[in-house]
Amino acid sequence: MFTGLVTEMGSVENLAQQEESYHLTVKAAVAADLEIGDSVAVNGACLTVVAKGDGSFTADVMPETVRHTNIGGLNTGDKVNLELTLKIMDGLDGHIVTGHVEGTGTISGRKHDGIATVVTISAGPELLKYIVERGSIAVDGISLTVTRVTEAGFSVSLIPHTSRETTLGFKGVGDKVNLETDILAKYVEKMLGGSKKCTDPLITKAMLFENGFA
Repeated sequence: MFTGLVTEMGSVENLAQQEESYHLTVKAAVAADLEIGDSVAVNGACLTVVAKGDGSFTADVMPETVRHTNIGGLNTGDKVNLELTLKIMDGLDGHIVTGHVEGTGTISGRKHDGIATVVTISAGPELLKYIVERGSIAVDGISLTVTRVTEAGFSVSLIPHTSRETTLGFKGVGDKVNLETDILAKYVEKMLGGSKKCTDPLITKAMLFENGFA
């Protein structure tokens, strides 16, 4: 479990492809705090450390992760956002982030708004239905507040610190970003019977009325 507060930007040391999978090696100071078997979020994708080097760690990237993230398009030297797992005593300063990236979006615009930078990201309807204004979204693993939603995408506003300390500070129009929507929205949808896979919803309109919620 993560919170979307980036610990450090690491640098891709190597991305070795094996059929539809990859071995990703990242050079970063946080490698000193990782052990083999630990989880780490790389651009918001939860990966497992399988090897350690001198100031670096290596993780396996399975085909499912390649299909739904931008990791397969990384090159040597590229910067990636890194976050260590949430500890029981840590504060939840961002929002609940699982590290299970649902898909990618494309940066379609950047503009300044006072001290902030507004980044607009295009995304498909399968993701946009879970994104609401003033709600939370993880973009490349960064916990951000949604400032605007349209039929084609959404916008987020970056404070100068976020621009300096994460990859969103220098990514431009056309770049792909990993997206994870708020997991609570998906659970609520399923319980309300919004998912086709749910045949016996736990929450119904009748139940809400009977218990004074509607």
